[in-house]
Amino acid sequence: MPELPDLQIIGEYLNPRLAGVVVTAARVRRPIPVRNLLGDNLATHLVGRRFTGVSRRGKFLLLGLEDSVWVAINPMLAGRIRYGQPLKRDRTRDALVIDLAGGNELRYNDAVDMGKVYLTRDLAQVPGFASLGPDALDPGLTLDAFLLRIRRYTGEIKSVLANQDFVAGIGNAYADEICWQAGVYPFRRRSTLQPAELTQVYQAMRAVLSQAIETLRARMGDAIDEEIRDFLAVHGKAGQPCPKCGSAISEVTRDRRATHFCRTCQPGVMVDRG
Repeated sequence: MPELPDLQIIGEYLNPRLAGVVVTAARVRRPIPVRNLLGDNLATHLVGRRFTGVSRRGKFLLLGLEDSVWVAINPMLAGRIRYGQPLKRDRTRDALVIDLAGGNELRYNDAVDMGKVYLTRDLAQVPGFASLGPDALDPGLTLDAFLLRIRRYTGEIKSVLANQDFVAGIGNAYADEICWQAGVYPFRRRSTLQPAELTQVYQAMRAVLSQAIETLRARMGDAIDEEIRDFLAVHGKAGQPCPKCGSAISEVTRDRRATHFCRTCQPGVMVDRG
C-alpha cells in the first residue's frame, strides 16, 4: 500500500517529467478504478491538455492539468503508477493509460481494483479528500497541535495514526514503524497513553516518515511502480529479530490487517474490542 513516503518520492519523480507535457491520448481499460467526475468521455477532458505539475496530499497523488483539471490517484492497497516508454502490450490489470507528447506514457495498474483514479475540477468531490486531516509532515502540525487533535480519538493508537481524518498519509506499514519507534504497544487505546508517550509517538511519526523519504529518495530511481519496504524495522518482518532487542517480531492479524511489533520493546495486552 503506497503511503506518504512512497507517494512523496513518486510525486518528486513525476513532477519534472510531466510538467508542461501535453496528453496525446487516454484509454480506460478497466472502468471500475477510474471515476470520471466530469462526465462525457474521459479522453475528451485530457487530450490536448498540458500537465501543470504533480503534488501529494496525504495518500493522494495529484496530477494537475490546464483549465483546473485534476487527476487524483488514491492507490489504496495495490495501485501502482508506471512512467516510461510504452509497453509492447497492455497488462491484465492496467486500468488507465495516458500517452504523452514526446513518446512516454503514464499507466495506472491495480491488482485488486481497490484504488481509484478520479478526474475532477473540484477535489472536494473526491471521496475522503475534503475530510483529510493535516499532513503528517505538515510543519504546521506542531507537537501541541498534534496533542490537541488526538484528544478526540479514543481508539487503538495504531488505528488512530492510520485514520486519515486525524493525520493524512499514514497507513498500515508506517503505523507499525511509528509505534515500534515510540516503544508503544499498537493495540493500546489512545486514552491510556500518557502525554509523554504521545510525545514519543509524535516524534517517532516525524522521524520515521522523514527517514523513509530520504531512503526512498536514494533508492527508488525510475522504478516508481515497485514497492520498497525491505528497510523497514518491523513491518513485514514477522519472526525476524527486533533491531533494538533481538526478540522475534510478532504478527497479529485482525480485520484482514497484519500488525507487526516487538513484544519486548512494546509490551501490552490485547483487549477484546467487543
